[in-house]
Amino acid sequence: MSIVPKNKTLLEEMRALLRRQGYAYGTENTYCDWVRRFVKFSNVQSRIEMLENAEQKVERFLTHLAIKQKVAPSTQNQAFNALLFLYEQVLEISIKNENIQALRAKKKIHIPIVLTQEEVAIVIYNMKGVYRLMLSLMYGCGLRMKELLNLRIKDIDFGLDNVYIFDSKSQSDRTCLCPIQLKICSIYILMMYVEYTLKI
Repeated sequence: MSIVPKNKTLLEEMRALLRRQGYAYGTENTYCDWVRRFVKFSNVQSRIEMLENAEQKVERFLTHLAIKQKVAPSTQNQAFNALLFLYEQVLEISIKNENIQALRAKKKIHIPIVLTQEEVAIVIYNMKGVYRLMLSLMYGCGLRMKELLNLRIKDIDFGLDNVYIFDSKSQSDRTCLCPIQLKICSIYILMMYVEYTLKI
């Protein structure tokens, strides 16, 4: 039995269930990618084969990630959560965590490297135009990269000095204060943009 049509249907079911339960689109893609890698690693050809010795298959895959791929603990946990969702929510069979004795990935301790305020100011000063505004918004308002890229002009309230963030990583909305220096810079960039648009 070919894995292509079965696996495709399985992923479609998984995507539909993830969306119904309100998972983020990024999580949906990540979970489906882990399922593809799991199917390829386990060399299963049908759903029946996926159900056979499911816990042992998951254990071997997670151990492979730790030993061969040398992934971080958070990555290994992400893969396990994806497979847990697959088996318990899509295939509707229970997998007991205590029965999976996979070798756990070791957490590496890194000393964080943090720029000083003076160093950040130098970096921002040496940037120009829109890129300077983008970096200033990220640093001044504490935005994630995705939040910055999804930001629209109407999300900035120059009257109340607020920046509104919609559908953030936690799928909730929040408000950030816009520093006065950033407000002046934003207005200047917007004026340049409007002037450029009118010329076109």
